Amino acid sequence: MRMQRTPGSRLWATVATVAAVALATSAAQAQVTGPRQGQGGSVVQGAAGTGGSTGDSGLEHCDQPMGALAVVEPQDYVMQALSRYNLSSPVGLIRMMVQQSNCFIVVERGQGMQNMMQERALANSGELRQNSNVGGGQMVAADFIMTPAVVFSEGNAGGVGAAVGGLLRRRAPVAGAIAGGLKFQEAQTSMLVADARSGVQVAAAEGSTKNADLRIGGAIFGGGVGVGAGGYGNTNEGKIIAAAFLDNYNNIVKVVRNDPSLQRNVGTLRQEAAAGGQTQAGAVFSEGDVVMPKIANVKVMAEPSDTAAAVATLGRADELVVIGGVTNGFVNVQGASGAGWVKVVLVSPR
Repeated sequence: MRMQRTPGSRLWATVATVAAVALATSAAQAQVTGPRQGQGGSVVQGAAGTGGSTGDSGLEHCDQPMGALAVVEPQDYVMQALSRYNLSSPVGLIRMMVQQSNCFIVVERGQGMQNMMQERALANSGELRQNSNVGGGQMVAADFIMTPAVVFSEGNAGGVGAAVGGLLRRRAPVAGAIAGGLKFQEAQTSMLVADARSGVQVAAAEGSTKNADLRIGGAIFGGGVGVGAGGYGNTNEGKIIAAAFLDNYNNIVKVVRNDPSLQRNVGTLRQEAAAGGQTQAGAVFSEGDVVMPKIANVKVMAEPSDTAAAVATLGRADELVVIGGVTNGFVNVQGASGAGWVKVVLVSPR
């Protein structure tokens, strides 16, 4: 006896077809999906601090920072292009990569800069608590300025998905609409690095990523992975752009590392962070500056400490040349009678 097919049985057959397609293509996804920076790599993740970094697989690393770096916001046309994919500025992502790599000290020149200047304005107005030690002469100078850009980002709707979708649409229009397709996406980025003092562009590099993205409609499987979620960690577009920036930054590191003339003398992240609280506000001294004691009988100490041995006693007219930075409230100087450390509050520029 021949059984009659009902509308309900046809609907379940359609659902079964979609599920079969999903299972079959998931095997293909395991082989062809995943970001490939240049031709392979990983997305950006993890954390970084003065004690080290985590989750920084795929990044170039350095034993010692090669200078202080400020990352500026991309130009307006780049931000407009990113907003089409519900993506915000990539600056935070790039700054985390830089800190994870330990190849540069990251200095704040973005939105946080406004709050830093606000704190200094409060200090100048007398609103901050006494001895807060906030003021001029404490910021680390940027040696390099990095400008990032996304120069190309595309999703190609052709390929395997179009063929699968077309086949399903001929047999079952609903299934074809739900299944979506296998979609290849690419992203290209650029990073330009300029010397902060001369303005000369000293490094430029591009990065790229290709990603095969399997899209399954949310009607059956509870939500896809499209741009609606937003962010660099949970959308396909965000992930491939992040991976392209990682590939891009690695190329910048290689350029600077291969040219010793581009490398600047900075401390480790831990040293620079600790020096921020020790540098006295208002003490703006650079190597080569000439300073003089404010009073007679100022001591030049062997170490930057009140308990260190004195190596010389200065007269009121003695001149000193600054030969180093400020540590623990003392500045490193060279005088006629020797080199040592003098309390910052006891000297002034000539």
